[in-house]
Amino acid sequence: MLIVEATSTESDSTKAAERVVASVQKKLEGAPADLAFVFLSHQHAPELEEAFEVIATRLKARHLVGCTAESVISGKTEHERRPAISLWAASMPRARIESAHISLEQTAEGFAFVGLPEIPDGPASMILLPEPFSFPADELLKRLREDHPRLDVLGGMASAAHSPGENRLFCGAEVLVEGAAAVVISGGVRVRPLVSQGCRPFGKPFVVTKAEKNLIRELGGRPALEKLMAEIKELKPDERAMLDRGLHVGIAIDASKRNHQRGDFLVRNVLGASREDGSVAVADIVRPGTTIQFHLRDVETASEDLELLLRGLGTTGSKPAGALLFSCNGRGSRMFDVPSHDAACVARELGELPLAGFFAAGEIGPVGGENFLHGFTASLALFEDAE
Repeated sequence: MLIVEATSTESDSTKAAERVVASVQKKLEGAPADLAFVFLSHQHAPELEEAFEVIATRLKARHLVGCTAESVISGKTEHERRPAISLWAASMPRARIESAHISLEQTAEGFAFVGLPEIPDGPASMILLPEPFSFPADELLKRLREDHPRLDVLGGMASAAHSPGENRLFCGAEVLVEGAAAVVISGGVRVRPLVSQGCRPFGKPFVVTKAEKNLIRELGGRPALEKLMAEIKELKPDERAMLDRGLHVGIAIDASKRNHQRGDFLVRNVLGASREDGSVAVADIVRPGTTIQFHLRDVETASEDLELLLRGLGTTGSKPAGALLFSCNGRGSRMFDVPSHDAACVARELGELPLAGFFAAGEIGPVGGENFLHGFTASLALFEDAE
């Protein structure tokens, strides 16, 4: 397996496309491009179709997918607030690859996902790039969890638009305005997932004893707000100041587990609370019997979480041949006081490798063996030769 990447920050879209294609073809040294990803920043919107046509016709990749983004990531650099095109290409002769454009259609039985790529019964990975205004990614993930429990799904939501119809997806030679672009990889290539949610728990874990949809009514038989305020009271002053960045709740994936560790929780925002009935509203459905623990997010925790997860990967398996990184558009310089935090962290912990990605409007990746849509997360797909 050979993976290469090239980036151009040239403002002329056509010239930028020509340069990344030429660079990728040179690095491939005649090997075929079995799979390619292309990510273009929103500054290239006026000449986007012309730039993509250059890439599609000259690279001639068997499978080409991508999307537009607020900012593009390449190598160890996050190109914020400037034009950039990143082209990532892989020669994977041992891999089985399927790609497709998935759309949502109304049928007699309700909504249906049309155009799903073929998914094998055994272990496989999907890279999913949805358009957020037209595609319910969380609903597709629920469907895939039921139908394909051994499938890992990673990716990010296109992020170049503030309103419907402005994002673009790429699939094959097509430029699309809705749906999702998807690639399924299996066979001789393993895609190792890493999801850094950047939060840490505080206080004690609680069992949800009463809940209604996204409202947690009671924890351990007492009003949820009462339990929450008691835990906040125990925080140190500097920890209490972290609440200015928001309060979060971790929902344990496996409630039967006795001691929950980092990565055992699906982190969701706390949306508010009611003093009248003592309920706490969160950004997900919470069922009675679930174990939850409140979480804090700060710069130090987010950085530490990513570093520790990467170091854990560094001690297992072979060095990746390449990677795709999907970071929340609330990270980068909006969160960290150092440039290119997430991309540089990957390079520091795993060594420099062909890496491409973008700042997403929602990140996709597995937690506790189940695939979810996240926020404020860094989701990393590492490509390795399967044993």
